[in-house]
Amino acid sequence: MFGGVSRVLTGRLIREIIRWPNLGGLGGVSSWRYFVLTHFGTRETRMKSTVEQIRARFDNDVERFSNLETGQSATIDAPLVLELISQAAAATNPGAKDLLDVGCGAGNYSLKLLHSLPDLNVTLIDLSRPMLERAEQRLRPLTKGHIEVFQSDVRDLDLGEARFDVIVAAAVLHHLRTDAEWEAVFAKFFKALRPGGSIWISDLIEHSSAAIQEMMWRRYGEYLVGLKDEAYRETVFAYVTQEDTPRPLMYQLDLLRKVGFRQVEILHKTSVFAAFGAWT
Repeated sequence: MFGGVSRVLTGRLIREIIRWPNLGGLGGVSSWRYFVLTHFGTRETRMKSTVEQIRARFDNDVERFSNLETGQSATIDAPLVLELISQAAAATNPGAKDLLDVGCGAGNYSLKLLHSLPDLNVTLIDLSRPMLERAEQRLRPLTKGHIEVFQSDVRDLDLGEARFDVIVAAAVLHHLRTDAEWEAVFAKFFKALRPGGSIWISDLIEHSSAAIQEMMWRRYGEYLVGLKDEAYRETVFAYVTQEDTPRPLMYQLDLLRKVGFRQVEILHKTSVFAAFGAWT
């Protein structure tokens, strides 16, 4: 039932289950597996999808992610967050010329930002070549600026120094694994921004409190059931369990300050999702 959890954890597991009396309400085996993976062992030792496995999933999902209403439906308030981030970027960097879109997918965030900040030069990064091709195809008619595409993992790519006015990273950073990776990538973002530049993140998050995490995860499950049905909830829970290692919102805000950002701001938070930013 618990998918390979070591027998030595049995006693601790029982004690934790007693503390989580409503866990069954989260829904099915995937929820139990999520609970176990998020409460036992270290992030470095959990069995998670490889970069190649994640790339393959997104290679086969371009059409869905080309439509915000379908591609981001599992994310609560996705259209609102897209609007908030595009407006915040325009408000803080009205003279922006260069945009970096990390984990760009089919280009939804870059498309939206071009309505607020016309004719940006856009640099796109994604693991998936088909996603990059679709994003570039959608962006070309909307900007007189140049477009660069990089099929790469942001952990491996040199972003340079003081090259961008705005960075967006939507639904991508939860694939980072270790604390060292999180800090290295955030430091890379800070270095890549020009003075006064900003970064805007929207992502799945977790909560430091087990009780709050349980509550929020249950609410997210209810949202997914309301959106479609229980089978859809289980499908989403399964790939979150398999692929994702999110961090708490406060962890990320503190880390942004640690690597050098002088100010941070929360735009929106609901259930297990948040949108936030920082300035150099």
